[in-house]
Amino acid sequence: MAPAGAKKEEKGTAEVVADLWQLVKDYAKQETIDPLKSIGRFLGFGVPGALLLGLGVLFAALAILRGLQTETGPHLTGSWNWVPYAVALVVSSIVVALAVRAISKPNTSAGSAK
Repeated sequence: MAPAGAKKEEKGTAEVVADLWQLVKDYAKQETIDPLKSIGRFLGFGVPGALLLGLGVLFAALAILRGLQTETGPHLTGSWNWVPYAVALVVSSIVVALAVRAISKPNTSAGSAK
């Protein structure tokens, strides 16, 4: 039994369908468009940052290579001319390994709720 003073409102089928449709639209917007906007910001900084970081590593590897080739004089020539390439490759591999480790490590600075 309804309390005194409370009106019993019944919605028609058209109103229920309209409310349901609005609810579905709002939910779809909340779960698709809003996350896409936030990921767009993330990618807007991430892609240029990754490209610049990649160029920086490439130029650093070339600097190491050319530095070893020109500054070591006759010591790394002849049968030892592969050493500057190996050093540049090892340094680049270390940088890539550190980047992969930083990417795959879980973020613990945000504080874990245990």
